[in-house]
Amino acid sequence: MITTISADGTDVRALDSGQGPAILVVHPGMDDGSSWQKVAAVLAGQFRVLTLLRRQYRLDITSGVPASIAEEVADIKALAQWVGKPMLIVGHSSGAVVALEALSALPTSFIGGVLYEPPLRTDGPVGGVALLSAKAAIAAGKPGKAMQIFTRDMVGLPAWQAGIIRVFVAASPRMRRLAPRQMDDNAALEQLGHRLDLYKEIQTPILLIGGDKSPGHLGRRLDVLARTLPLAERHVLRGQGHSANLRAPDELARAITEFHAATRRLNPGSGRP
Repeated sequence: MITTISADGTDVRALDSGQGPAILVVHPGMDDGSSWQKVAAVLAGQFRVLTLLRRQYRLDITSGVPASIAEEVADIKALAQWVGKPMLIVGHSSGAVVALEALSALPTSFIGGVLYEPPLRTDGPVGGVALLSAKAAIAAGKPGKAMQIFTRDMVGLPAWQAGIIRVFVAASPRMRRLAPRQMDDNAALEQLGHRLDLYKEIQTPILLIGGDKSPGHLGRRLDVLARTLPLAERHVLRGQGHSANLRAPDELARAITEFHAATRRLNPGSGRP
């Protein structure tokens, strides 16, 4: 674990493994970074892998005030300054939106970005009425129901899978505590608004990753992002959905490693790690 301080005085924490050029992982929702540890273990054979513990999901932060995307970007800035060399940033799901915002705000901090199915806003609200229903379930003390609404109506999972998730969350003390943070995360994505005009200015190479078994809206959002970003390329994970970090960590790590090598070739004299 490494620790530094963000602009507002909040401590920033990241898991630290391996040696070599630095890769920063920004984990998805309902997680504390552990869902990416299989991928990190593979990457650590060649890289120094830093997995940010996003403040939105840190249960030790009990202020009751949800984190904003801007605050999480400020945490990334503090970590980038601590490392002192440009990194490759890898973001997954809502963590990929945070990573995209960091790529926009901190262009000299990164040699490239890997974005795995960011649920960014491309037209209407990210959550809309479904988010209001999920937040009402949280307020009523029903985190399992809230996650059922979230996974069925916002993520786009089949109803039977969402039903299983409802039971799992209701039975897990840790998941029950994280569920309100997931709703705060989605609210932060909605508050971010429409940002495509800003993303057009990003001049950093970016790899957009999607699974061919993922909900269709995630692929459509990647299509929009591919048309928006000047230096973007697509990579499809065959036979995978939104959780290849758990189901195919070797394949995901290989895509990241190959993109890192390609990015290095684009900047042979940059002095970047």
